[in-house]
Amino acid sequence: MLEDCKNAQERWGGVHRLIDRWLDERRELLVSFVDLKEACDAEIEAVEKVQVDRFSELLMDYISAGHFEIYPQLKEEARAFEDHEALGIADKLLERLDMSTELMLAFDADYATPVRCRHYLPRLPAWLDRLASGLTERFALEDQLIARLHAAHMPRSAEEHASHS
Repeated sequence: MLEDCKNAQERWGGVHRLIDRWLDERRELLVSFVDLKEACDAEIEAVEKVQVDRFSELLMDYISAGHFEIYPQLKEEARAFEDHEALGIADKLLERLDMSTELMLAFDADYATPVRCRHYLPRLPAWLDRLASGLTERFALEDQLIARLHAAHMPRSAEEHASHS
């Protein structure tokens, strides 16, 4: 997953500051995920709530930024370019992202309090496996959104423009 994150950052980096910041948040989320996964693999009983909270906070911040900042901006850009096909694709992708969001909100709820965290600690490795799959799909869908709703509307390079003249 980290390698995919690097590839997305290389591909979309510089496109827009907001997207760049969001991709940085994605990377930070993945680092926290890997740290938590490694802690679980080493000794599940030694995992502290503060570590679960850190990951969960980054997860909630990341999905919130997507839903309330990035996705609306991407849709607005498609509207500005009157790209109705892209808007239709976006609606389908966003429906799939909503399913991923539900999974992540359920994780956050399960580990929200010290009592719940202690109760669900034995399930943490299984949760992380589910989240790994969900995050992988989510990042792929988000990259498709960026490609279709943002990168498709970027001005052509001077070289490309010259070859079409």
